[in-house]
Amino acid sequence: MIDFQHPEMTTPATAASRAETPIVPKTSIAGSALVAVVAIMTFLASLTTGAVVLVIGSASEWQSEVAREMTIQVRPMPNRNVDQEVAKAVAVARAISGIAEVRPYSRQESARLLEPWIGTGITLEDLPVPRLIVVRMQAGQQPDLAALRAALAQQVAGASLDDHRAWIERMRTMAGSAITVGIAMLALMLAATILSVAFATRGAMAANRPIVEVLHFIGARDRYVARQFQRHFLVLGLKGGALGGGAAMALFAIAQVTVDRFIGAAGGDEIAVLFGSFSIGPLGYSLIVLQILISAAVTASTSREVVNRTLATVA
Repeated sequence: MIDFQHPEMTTPATAASRAETPIVPKTSIAGSALVAVVAIMTFLASLTTGAVVLVIGSASEWQSEVAREMTIQVRPMPNRNVDQEVAKAVAVARAISGIAEVRPYSRQESARLLEPWIGTGITLEDLPVPRLIVVRMQAGQQPDLAALRAALAQQVAGASLDDHRAWIERMRTMAGSAITVGIAMLALMLAATILSVAFATRGAMAANRPIVEVLHFIGARDRYVARQFQRHFLVLGLKGGALGGGAAMALFAIAQVTVDRFIGAAGGDEIAVLFGSFSIGPLGYSLIVLQILISAAVTASTSREVVNRTLATVA
């Protein structure tokens, strides 16, 4: 009985023949289909990962910008000069420690903010349109908002302070939801990949079962046979993962170049505000490479498990 675990018991010609004729054919319809399936799954998973990275990055930038800004609204009050009240509010805000910049909006700027809803050419003199004051905080500083609110209430008629906490909470909820959905989609794609690999491996085992049985009966150990299948499907997984992950990385790179080119044009600035420069950065590309390796590892480990279960049924 030949022991396949001891190469010294075989001749060089036998070893060369065995190297030239693998147990599992390198090219087959099932193998090509598996490469396509793994490529598609890796591509979709990479797109999901990149989208999650973009959302997290954009949400972080939004939160940083919103958290550093506050808005003071000065509503017109009877027998009060709104311009004077705005000047008082500006002075109060500048007196608070930790405030970097205070910028009051003029009457015309405040009116332009309403143009998307009420149109142009409308006189706003008789409408109670509030005047806005944008307050930016110093980086790393947290002003005393309670003191600012109290000073505004005492010294400025019709003034109110909005620190945008509600928007920040919504952004956090949105980012958390995007991460949850992304993880769920990745889990589903991973499960689909495992099932696809399992079916492909069973097909390869069915086609090569007579060879496996002969090898088993002449002394080839299960570990040796399983290793041949694992190596074969590891290569297939790497091919499919590289194709899918490479396509996703190319797509993100093209999107980044396109957005950078159209920044400043109609629609380009809005896209940049929502998704940044479409750059997933080193972290995003590293995660895609990791997914390629995971796809290959899942393909190899799944095939080995299926082979071991099949060999257990060989009498």
